Amino acid sequence: MAWFLLFLAGLFECGWAIGLKYTDGFTRPMPTVLTVVSMVISVILLGLAVKTLPIGTAYAIWTGIGTVGTVLLGIWLLGDPANAARLACIGLIVAGIAGLKLTA
Repeated sequence: MAWFLLFLAGLFECGWAIGLKYTDGFTRPMPTVLTVVSMVISVILLGLAVKTLPIGTAYAIWTGIGTVGTVLLGIWLLGDPANAARLACIGLIVAGIAGLKLTA
């Protein structure tokens, strides 16, 4: 269950990271509220996950999921560049996440 909570926490991290772009510097009320709610949910879920998972592993996986998800959403939603080097680096992060999961 802790791994599932950690995965959800990572997804909510993607939500708030992308949400920051839509807040327009926290001047748009609805995107701001949704972003803050995503932040809170993400941290609460991370806190629940680390009750049973090692903190270093959980934090690295949480940020890794958030990083990979945010980069991919940035490419898909915001037109961020998707060149081979960026995609290869995403692959390295995914490999690191898998390695941490397998060794935890």
